Amino acid sequence: MRQDLTGKVALVTGGSSGIGRAMARAVAAEGMRVALVGRSAERLNAVAKEIGDDALALPADLTKPAELDGVVAKAMSHFGAIDVLLPNAGLYIPGDVAEGDPNAWDELIAINVSSVFRLVRAVLPGMIERRQGHIVVTSSVSGHQAIQWEPIYSASKHAIQSFVHGLRRQVAGNNIRVGAVSPGVVLNELWGYTDAASIAEKVEAREGLQSEDVAEAVVFMLTRPANVTIRDLVILPQNQDI
Repeated sequence: MRQDLTGKVALVTGGSSGIGRAMARAVAAEGMRVALVGRSAERLNAVAKEIGDDALALPADLTKPAELDGVVAKAMSHFGAIDVLLPNAGLYIPGDVAEGDPNAWDELIAINVSSVFRLVRAVLPGMIERRQGHIVVTSSVSGHQAIQWEPIYSASKHAIQSFVHGLRRQVAGNNIRVGAVSPGVVLNELWGYTDAASIAEKVEAREGLQSEDVAEAVVFMLTRPANVTIRDLVILPQNQDI
């Protein structure tokens, strides 16, 4: 039986734009209450206003552990619990290692990897106590293969894949489901696409996904019957050559 998400609480990071914003809209349309996390207070508030009374904007820098812990505590205080965690915030850095900026890599690892670990650690005790919960991490097709033009980014997503696979087995006995959604090229700001006409052209050519495509896939994962876990869902543009 399809899981009913009405009244449940989702915490979505990277919720001010791209996939995170699309996820927030999609789960809200399913009747969920949503805690939105991101760096831009203005943009978060705009998304929260659009969703309505069931949304809470929580501006934070997830590279700072105190701020990360603070948004989880505020979400739990406001809503009473977190039923679904969608760690989606991420940075993308391509390029050759020989010419890369190690300081930028550190920030990428802090967002793409460490913040996911910390968010999961913060919400797990409550999920274990209630014996229910669902975690879907935004990974990437780059987590399933090493891509030569983005080795640092690929490494961060390989770390996420290992974490998801190990975590799932640790918490399965507590009725907590854990999975990852791994998109290919998504036509949003992270990939440098902001022009609606360019996005439409790429979609028509089947060379890119829209953020909403990924969000719909996540809703599918969340609404599967309780006995079903989708550990990995790889979603690609039909013509992505990789």
